[in-house]
Amino acid sequence: MPIENQNRPSEYEDEHGMSKPQPHPSEKFDAEHPGYETTDVNTRGVVVFLAGLMAFLVVFFLLCFAMGKAINYGLLKQDGDEAKLSPQAVTAGGSPAVDHKRVNLPTNPYMEQKESARLAQSFPTPRLDADDSNQSTSDLHAREDLLLDHTTAGTDGSIRIPIDQAMEAIVKRGLPAPAGAPAEAKTLMAGETNRTIHAPLTNGFARTGFEIDQIESREQKMKYANEASGETVSPTKK
Repeated sequence: MPIENQNRPSEYEDEHGMSKPQPHPSEKFDAEHPGYETTDVNTRGVVVFLAGLMAFLVVFFLLCFAMGKAINYGLLKQDGDEAKLSPQAVTAGGSPAVDHKRVNLPTNPYMEQKESARLAQSFPTPRLDADDSNQSTSDLHAREDLLLDHTTAGTDGSIRIPIDQAMEAIVKRGLPAPAGAPAEAKTLMAGETNRTIHAPLTNGFARTGFEIDQIESREQKMKYANEASGETVSPTKK
């Protein structure tokens, strides 16, 4: 009887004694198993699932709504019972003069701003501006505009005309000569020429960004209001 070599790899094991991976059996295709889907997707199950999910959400919403109404009713009833135990003013019809309902407490920033405003009003005048004098500067320029851009009458009988009209009148008439000083002809020196005075590029006045924003906001409000009434708006001088 021949002696088999124990170290010889078998059909199912390798030289290290480990099992060899077995190949997968090849699929058999026939009329009943062609290898692909032969029917359409059944949408009935998907529709039933979605309908059940929607029904669950509706029931859950109604349940939460009912619980909220019940809790709110209980709180209002508790407030009413507490109000009956404490003395309160009533109207002629017998109903309470003050409606005891729960209200939201003011937020912390709102309370801080209210307290700061109260403390600021308690300081003696003049007070420091909290907005870098933006509002006070805007108010000052607004008062100046009323004096410079409108015709007003003084208490001494004088009449103030707009500054633009005053400058035009001075340009047409010229500045008056000083009283008692005769006009002297100026003798030009060698290399000297008569200087021509030109109008400046700016009048030296510039509004702040805060004022410009306020003017634009005011013009927009006036524009919307006048468009509703069918009128036109003249732009504000900046």
